Amino acid sequence: MKILALDSSGLVASVALVQDENLLAEYTVNYKKTHSQTLLPMLDEIAGMIELDLETVDAIAVAAGPGSFTGLRIGSATAKGLGLALKKPLIAVPTVEALAYNLYDVPGLVCPIMDARRNQVYTGMYRFENHRMMTVKDQRAIGVEQLAQELNALGEQVTFLGDGVAVYKDLLMQLLCVPVSFAPVHLNKQRAGAVAALGEIYFAEGKTESAREHQPEYLRVSQAERERAEREAGKHGAD
Repeated sequence: MKILALDSSGLVASVALVQDENLLAEYTVNYKKTHSQTLLPMLDEIAGMIELDLETVDAIAVAAGPGSFTGLRIGSATAKGLGLALKKPLIAVPTVEALAYNLYDVPGLVCPIMDARRNQVYTGMYRFENHRMMTVKDQRAIGVEQLAQELNALGEQVTFLGDGVAVYKDLLMQLLCVPVSFAPVHLNKQRAGAVAALGEIYFAEGKTESAREHQPEYLRVSQAERERAEREAGKHGAD
């Protein structure tokens, strides 16, 4: 089984290929170029290095959100285009689930946090039991203080990772009264290798969709949509 994976849900752009539980290639860049400039060239580079015929891929896994609205659209469009061209199914992998999978079999709670602005994070809570990742709380957008309250109530050791750590680490350390640790630098960002590994599991479980069906999961409206709604509400209020 060959699973091609893409992740452009945050600042990181990442492409990987897993074949029969073996990570054959992974190309990850955390730099300020736009994902539209990087994803396809990275895919071409990987394909050339491992002599990959894209027609032999069984499915395309994509980090389906939440995350950067622009990044998710680029990843989604790329995956859909490949799926349509190659006539392959897509596997929508929740972004924070893939992030949590970076810390496979870590004890206690694993809590990915992605900066969602306005003192909020995209997050979920996971733990590993019998070498399987279990969902404690599904992914959502939540205020940092509310997240800390919930973790304190659970009273378990927690490990954080994700781009939200750099933004909210000090605040979390002030708010939390449970044992806390943070993932090391090589594991604390999105990796297409984790998306591919989960994609292989989900594919075996039949969790696929067509390229035409796939839509990113934003979890909340974009800033532009929010501002438009506020303008419309103000207009009606003036009437």
